[in-house]
Amino acid sequence: MIRAGKLVAFPTETVYGLGANALDSEAVDRIYLAKGRPPSSPLIVHVDGIPMAKTIVSEWPPEAQKLADRFWPGALTLVLPKQSIVPDRVTAGLPTVGVRVPSHPLALALISKAGVPIAAPSANRFTELSATTAEHVRRSFSRQVAMILDGGPTQVGIESTVLSLAVSPPLLLRPGMVSLHDIESLIGPVGIGGTPQGGSHASPGLHSKHYSPKTRLILIDDGVLPASGRGAYIFVALQAQAERVVRMPEDPMAYAAKLYAVLHDLDRQELDWIAVERPPQTAAWAAISDRLRRAAG
Repeated sequence: MIRAGKLVAFPTETVYGLGANALDSEAVDRIYLAKGRPPSSPLIVHVDGIPMAKTIVSEWPPEAQKLADRFWPGALTLVLPKQSIVPDRVTAGLPTVGVRVPSHPLALALISKAGVPIAAPSANRFTELSATTAEHVRRSFSRQVAMILDGGPTQVGIESTVLSLAVSPPLLLRPGMVSLHDIESLIGPVGIGGTPQGGSHASPGLHSKHYSPKTRLILIDDGVLPASGRGAYIFVALQAQAERVVRMPEDPMAYAAKLYAVLHDLDRQELDWIAVERPPQTAAWAAISDRLRRAAG
């Protein structure tokens, strides 16, 4: 199906992806159409190893080798200058491409069997909650995909870290559960990317409103909830009275793995609001804070 230009949803360790042959422009167009994704938002290309990665990038600096040796397969996307075989549609017209090796066995098997790199953004409508189960994918895409591979709930739960090695010093474009500290311990100082002001984005996931449930999501610091309406409260430490309360893990890795599944569940309950206790403002919680801030818009 991938080789025939069709869309296949599949699990990675981060979230489910909506995949197509990354070298087939028409197949990639189907991703953008299905998601309602703007052409300014590039796609991440998934490969089954470093050899396949090198077929789509034109440079492979020592930093890429160090990071790939340490974090691949895993939740780190590297942005590098692209080869001409990668359609501009994949990269939002930019001369760079984001590439990673996922660690989920079904994802790796699919890429290897297809024999082509697979472009795959998260399998959800644009700016909405990412899918962490096959059922989440089914709710978003009932007819647009040729197949959904069910690999169970994802383990990481939020999208990959995105790091650009196309600039010096390297630039963290999107935080993830591979932390800035982990990266800098291998390759030295890394800059932090800013909010895009226009044109194509250097990474997916940078819109101010993103990763959002349909229900209004608000961040709170003091446990004081909205005075009216039906709502739910997600917290780690502070407690407050709400129709529905969800206590989250105190460990950021466990919190991330659970977050989208909780929001999907609450989003189906016809609530007026979902209040989320703002997570700790520490490096370990940076990716979670980023997702919640964008979900709140």
